[in-house]
Amino acid sequence: MLIGNLGKDPDVQFLEGNIGVAKFPLATTETFKDRTGKLVSQTEWHTVVLWRGLAELAQKYLHKSSLVYIEGRLRTRSWEDKEGNRKFATEVVGDNLIMLDKRADATGHPTDGGSMENLGNADTPLGDPSENLPF
Repeated sequence: MLIGNLGKDPDVQFLEGNIGVAKFPLATTETFKDRTGKLVSQTEWHTVVLWRGLAELAQKYLHKSSLVYIEGRLRTRSWEDKEGNRKFATEVVGDNLIMLDKRADATGHPTDGGSMENLGNADTPLGDPSENLPF
């Protein structure tokens, strides 16, 4: 599970059979106090890969600096470069994506429609159930 900002717009390609795959860098930042009490921020970069419907949604809705929640698994792949050296890359293959940016209306102003939109396939609550109770 990661929460972070996109480092650039998603790069979306379509493979044989019109299967979409999106790839983008995601920055996650951890802030803590060191021994002297000074705030320290550490940013890590992750490569996120989304497939099929999630890739198409990323292409349509995500852009550089979008704040997202990604749920998925790590996948490491390897290959040989032109010189025959073995290379490795570890990527986050996303299974669920939730946009955390505030929604904006046509004028670019945030709306009261909520701040999260679930674009994945996981079950999520549709609000506070106590709001609908008659007492």
